Amino acid sequence: MAISSEIAFINITGNISADYRNRGEPMGLKANANNRESNRAALENLMQEALRHASGGQVRVISPMVSGKEITLAHVIGTSDYSVYKNLGLDIGFHEGEDPTGRSIGILHIHPAESVVISADIAVKWGDIDIGFMDRFSGSLIITGPRAEVDSAIRENCRYFRDELGYTVCPISHE
Repeated sequence: MAISSEIAFINITGNISADYRNRGEPMGLKANANNRESNRAALENLMQEALRHASGGQVRVISPMVSGKEITLAHVIGTSDYSVYKNLGLDIGFHEGEDPTGRSIGILHIHPAESVVISADIAVKWGDIDIGFMDRFSGSLIITGPRAEVDSAIRENCRYFRDELGYTVCPISHE
């Protein structure tokens, strides 16, 4: 994409480092900061420099989001209604024809997404549960089983990822 001469382009990554471009060419201006106050000051300086280089034109700021190591959702649904099972597709495959009455559902969302493979391994080793759904591309895991087993598997996943792997872990929510 061509950038007009009136637009200074800033790509902000990491701890506020910037790459100024004008007409797609680097302008050689960079700034880095390592703490919150320095970040704020560095960002202000970057914006002032960008405005100066834009010659009164526009400044476009792009700040890509890169997920860290985190569990963003950990939830246990107590005894679920059959309609929830059906809409999640948990009533097909080897579960077809089973009665889910009395079974709970555990849901985890993990970044990086590939971590869900580790999570599924922990879950099946920690409790008498079944993997209802696992997506290593989105980081989603759904487990099913008796309430105590699902609770235990979700708790152990959160503990392991927080304490052993250094992930940021959200609180576990319950229905």
